[in-house]
Amino acid sequence: MIKSLISYLGEPLDNTPILLCLRYRQFQYLKAYWPCILFKMHFLKTLVVSLLPIAALAAKKPAADNFERYHTKALSSTPLKLDDNVYSKLTSAPRDYSVAVLLTAMETRFGCQLCREFQPEWDLLSKSWIKGDKQGESRLVFGTLDFVDGRSTFQSLGLQTAPVLLLFQPTVGPHASSIDGPLRYDFTNGPQSAEQAHSWIARHLTDRPHPPVQRPINWLRVIAVTTTILGTVTFLSVAWPYVLPVAQNRNVWAAISLIAILLFTSGHMFNHIRKVPYVAGDGRGGVSYFAAGFQSQYGLETQIIAAMYGLLSFATISLALKVPRIADPKIQQVAVLVWGGVIFFMYSFLLSVFRIKNGGYPFWLPPFS
Repeated sequence: MIKSLISYLGEPLDNTPILLCLRYRQFQYLKAYWPCILFKMHFLKTLVVSLLPIAALAAKKPAADNFERYHTKALSSTPLKLDDNVYSKLTSAPRDYSVAVLLTAMETRFGCQLCREFQPEWDLLSKSWIKGDKQGESRLVFGTLDFVDGRSTFQSLGLQTAPVLLLFQPTVGPHASSIDGPLRYDFTNGPQSAEQAHSWIARHLTDRPHPPVQRPINWLRVIAVTTTILGTVTFLSVAWPYVLPVAQNRNVWAAISLIAILLFTSGHMFNHIRKVPYVAGDGRGGVSYFAAGFQSQYGLETQIIAAMYGLLSFATISLALKVPRIADPKIQQVAVLVWGGVIFFMYSFLLSVFRIKNGGYPFWLPPFS
């Protein structure tokens, strides 16, 4: 049996005693250390099983750590300055955070005045948001991609104008959105303020904190306003004895009231609201000073009407207040005739202008018709 065993093991028979001794020692070694080997095998099996969840978590960790990495950078410098590569990584899925990216063209050779006007507002918005959300509870990252650094991105998005504000919603996580692609905020109404952009972003980030925009104190303006107020108070305190008699003068207030009445009754506000032309051509190479109809008028027309009203008012006031105080009867009679003639001629001219505005008006006074 021993020979058969040795033959089975493939060893030559002439070394049988030595081989039997070696096999016996191996058997004794295995018998002595077999519990330890079994323990090590069981320990390794348990260790491998326990490391499987950690390995799975580690496999998912890079996607979850993207926001923490970008948020840490934003705490020191926001908005993040992007290029094509960083933009692609920042906005790639899966994404459990939101991204607000301003695509702009700041260099003067592009002639984007709107970009240069909105950039300070965008910087203010991002800094205010990050300052109010240092823990990243809103899970929002701000970035700026200039055309110089992101030509490929502009081409892939098919953008022909700038600036354009894009908001990427999360694709996974508690705030995941079913909207495919970014939301776009166009600057169709001209320059926008930081508050307007903040309102648009907050409207799409529901159930999350929205830190308000905090504008820095404009110390130059504060100093200018304070200096102006102090200077005005000082001037009034010194000049009050001289200003008070003028402020209490009835003639001054009468003149101010009369000027205001003449301005508003002659159509001054209409000109500001409608932005009417000053004069227009009459179609025959001349100039038309009065526009036909009651729905339009010219700037010079308003000034002529105001002057007519002013002259009529002055003539009426002179007849009522100045002429009765003239002591000489002959001079008084001449003054009555003069001011009466002024009123007659000006009213005749006023009626002729009114007939231009309303062609069907039947009344007139000579010498104007």
